[in-house]
Amino acid sequence: MTETRPTAEEAAETGKQPRSVRVVLLALMIAMMLAMLDNMIIGTAMPTIVGELGGLEHLSWVVTAYTLATAASTPIWGKLGDMYGRKGSFLTSIVIFLLGSALSGMAQDMGQLIGFRAVQGLGAGGLMVGVMAIIGDLIPPRERGKYQGMMAAVMALAMIGGPLVGGTITDTWGWRWAFYINLPLGAVALVAISVVLQLPKKRARTRIDYLGAGLLTVGITSIVLVTTWGGTEYAWTSARIMELTAIGVVSLVGFVLWERRAVEPLLPLHIFRSRNFALMSVIGFITGFVMFGAVLFLPLYQQSVQGASATNSGLLLLPMLGAMLVTSMVAGRVTTNTGRYKIFPLAGGVLLVAGLWLLSLMDTETSRFTSGVYMAVLGLGMGCLMQITMLVAQNSVEMKDMGVASSSTTLFRTLGSSFGVAIMGALFNHRVQDVMAERAAGSEVGQVTEQSAQLDAASLARLPEAAREAYQHAVSSGTHGAFLLGAAVAVVALIAAVFVKEVPLKGAGPEGAEDEPKAPQDGPAAPAPSPVNEMA
Repeated sequence: MTETRPTAEEAAETGKQPRSVRVVLLALMIAMMLAMLDNMIIGTAMPTIVGELGGLEHLSWVVTAYTLATAASTPIWGKLGDMYGRKGSFLTSIVIFLLGSALSGMAQDMGQLIGFRAVQGLGAGGLMVGVMAIIGDLIPPRERGKYQGMMAAVMALAMIGGPLVGGTITDTWGWRWAFYINLPLGAVALVAISVVLQLPKKRARTRIDYLGAGLLTVGITSIVLVTTWGGTEYAWTSARIMELTAIGVVSLVGFVLWERRAVEPLLPLHIFRSRNFALMSVIGFITGFVMFGAVLFLPLYQQSVQGASATNSGLLLLPMLGAMLVTSMVAGRVTTNTGRYKIFPLAGGVLLVAGLWLLSLMDTETSRFTSGVYMAVLGLGMGCLMQITMLVAQNSVEMKDMGVASSSTTLFRTLGSSFGVAIMGALFNHRVQDVMAERAAGSEVGQVTEQSAQLDAASLARLPEAAREAYQHAVSSGTHGAFLLGAAVAVVALIAAVFVKEVPLKGAGPEGAEDEPKAPQDGPAAPAPSPVNEMA
């Protein structure tokens, strides 16, 4: 005698999900954590890695190679999932990521490590896209808000725990285990998804858009290199930066022109005809711009100006990440219960602008409590925006474009983070150098001008009082400029939120049937049959 488990639609009506769906969701969260945790862990291990492998001049490429490969492969993974099935492409991305992790742990020199990190990044590009797209298949949009808190919790855990875990692993087992730790976690996700998840297999009738993939890869790579190198490795007006900018612009223009005529475009341009999808892409870009800029400069300010320890740098972000987690959970629950969501992009835009403006007011006299309150305001804004952007973007396309929608939203957020770190970083460094130069009348101050953006709390404490005060004022001025720029950029997100059209989310709920829109322009096709494995 067999017992049939409920389908996704039946489960949504009762508000409960089958056990197999919960197992898959747990595995997806593990995969999501792998993608987000990696750079956080590696950052604290880098000094030890350089000490053993050498190659200090190539240090930045350990991160850049990973970032480039992730950004360039993200849209390709999304399209592969749409064409050939999400389960197979997602499992493949996990295998590639684990292979890159294992090889990185075995690297014998800096060149090998950079190459293996690129392999790891190729796999990471499919992890986030796969997680979002599979959740889009498993959970109806109306019910998807319940799981925003879970995804926000994973993000907060990665940002807070990453540096702590990385330091502990490096000190206890050695830096190679910063990569090897991915293997058991990835294996659990791989086995769980292989056994439990059952999605319909697809067989595309057309070939992959290789020309589109090539043009997009060149364009994204050029842009990321410009934002990574500009103002650091090369001057913004240098020939190398100008060449990369030109290559990026020409490649992306060529990509858009080609996609309009391609038989099976890598990134179907018709999805941008949906007002909501286009607006969510803009909001996602700005959210990435703001969030990663804040993650970079807030610990720097608290360590340099407020004298906090660098060891617990992740904990310094707790007010922001905690507020983001709570707000994301509340937004998800309200969205699920009501099917309404426009209030959250609006509120998020207002809080984003307010939080960044408040952070720009910090100076050398600002207490940790006050800066914590300011960070909490920013966290509330990000909590309203982080997962809602993905939810609304997925709700704005048909099921056949779910992977492309997920990868595009992820890509815009990634590009936003690259631009945010580069532009806010350039403004910060420029302001720090200017203030230090103004106060360099004494030799003691002048001695730290060249290294003024690289001092930690311990080094700062050993400086003469005049030099220390000058540096603290310089960092305070730099963060003021960076966050003021962020507030100005966040105004664009607020304006975009005003124009969001509230198309009711499809799925379960008291009014689920009545909420379904007749026109599919800003909503997906009807949910596919349950992808959950029917077990006897």
